[in-house]
This record gives sequence, structure tokens and C-alpha cells, in this order.
Amino acid sequence: MPNVIACDVTLFKRSMLPLVISLVILQFSSNNPFIVFAQTANQTIPNIPSGPPEFQEPSAPQKATSTNNSCTLSSSSLHATPQQTEGPYFVDGMPNRSDIRSDTSNGLVEKGIKFNLILHVYGINGGQCVPLKGAKVDIWHANSQGVYSAVSDMGTTQNNFLRGYQITDNNGIVKFTTIYPGWYQGRAIHIHDKVRTFNGSQTNLEWTSQIYFNDSMNDQIHKLAPYSTHEAPQTTDKQDMIFTGPSTDGLVKSSSGKLLLINVTKSGENAYEGLFNIVLNAK
Repeated sequence: MPNVIACDVTLFKRSMLPLVISLVILQFSSNNPFIVFAQTANQTIPNIPSGPPEFQEPSAPQKATSTNNSCTLSSSSLHATPQQTEGPYFVDGMPNRSDIRSDTSNGLVEKGIKFNLILHVYGINGGQCVPLKGAKVDIWHANSQGVYSAVSDMGTTQNNFLRGYQITDNNGIVKFTTIYPGWYQGRAIHIHDKVRTFNGSQTNLEWTSQIYFNDSMNDQIHKLAPYSTHEAPQTTDKQDMIFTGPSTDGLVKSSSGKLLLINVTKSGENAYEGLFNIVLNAK
């Protein structure tokens, strides 16, 4: 009997042990198809904030635009607009255009509810709100399915849909035609905006923030096509750690997003409009 047991052990070593070793090597190999699949799948998932952005020392142009002051416009008073993180998806050099719904690489137009965004940019001078003319205003945001253009992780490097800039007129106004933004995991629905002025190739003023929407409006929009295929938003404004966090300039200690909510109204059939004031320290 002992010889039989020894024979069984020998057979196991010869037949099963190489298989076990092969499986272990396959599991940790860089060529493991399961690992490669996971890596490929992860590349399509947008970066998810794990908490409020850490305070970072703003650049000189950003510091120059930050203020806690208010200014008077006609009979009303406007408070300075807080800055927020630029995020990982800003790409410079986008087209100068008012309607940002199309992709210039293929001519395709993003599907979604039409949204007309009007931005008034003001500087503060002697307590008065003064229109900032000649400033470059970039905006960028996700499409109805939560995808950004011009992002390698999303496979959209060659695209530029829902991106563009305008130059403020003599009244400090820019107008964009876009679609109501979609959502992606970990973030409330938002639009990124950046204001800059230049002296030649040198940036002498830079202000960066985000614009948020009321949760009830977000839910209403996402019951409609094509948003409904992406389901209802998973993160409300109050659950968004950037919305509830401080401004990047440190002047607003918490819930900076409350000062960045835009008022949205119906504008014709299947279209909406939003007007937002940006007040920064500039003359």
C-alpha cells in the first residue's frame, strides 16, 4: 500500500503541478487577457474625485482674479464668483465658436436638449461692476452619456464636441449654444468655464470655475432621450465633494458650489437658457 500512495503522489506532481504553476504564471503575467481586459475597461471610466480637491497655491494670474468683494450693477449687488478646480479634462486650443455642439473632425452634432448659455463677465472697479471686454472664455463639459471629447482615456482624443471659446464683447458678454450636460460617476452635473486675458502670448489674468444645475432640473432632463439611456444622475449637488468643498483660492471655506448654481428657464420648444454672472478682480 505505501508504494501505491507514493506512486499517486508522483503522478500528481508530474501531471497537476505543472498546470498549477502555469495558472499562477498566467494570473500575474502582463499578457493575462483578464488583466488586459480590466485595464482596457478602466481606461473608459472618467476620473472620480475621492474627496474635495486639496488646496493648491494658485498661480499669479489666478491670485490676481480672486476677491471676496461685491460690486454694484445698476441697483443690484453682485458678489465675487469663487474659483474651483479646472479638473483633468481641460484642453487648450479649442475652436473659436458660439455653437459647440458639433465635432469639427467628423461633422457630427451631439444629441441632447438644446441649452443656450449666456455669461456676463465683470471686473470690480471702485465698487462698481465693470464689463470685462476682450477676455477669452472657454467652456467644456460632458455629453448626454457622460463622455468628454479630447480625452485619451475615453478614446476621444481626435474629437472636440462640446468645447469652444468666445471673446467677450464690449458688455462683457459671451453666448454659447450647447446641450444640457450629462453626468458621470462621482460628479454632479456641471459645466467648466475659464476666463483669461493675454498680453501677447503671456497670460496676465486667469479665472477658472464650474457651473452647476439644480437637482430637480437634472432629474427632469434625464427622463428624456437621449439622457434616459444613461439613467438618472447618481450624484446630487450636495453629494458632490467639489460642490460642497472650498474654492481653490481659499476664499470660500465650504459649499462653494452654492454660489455657482445657474438659473435655468425654458426657451422655446425642447430648449433651455441659463444666464450666469462671473465677477472677478479685474479692471
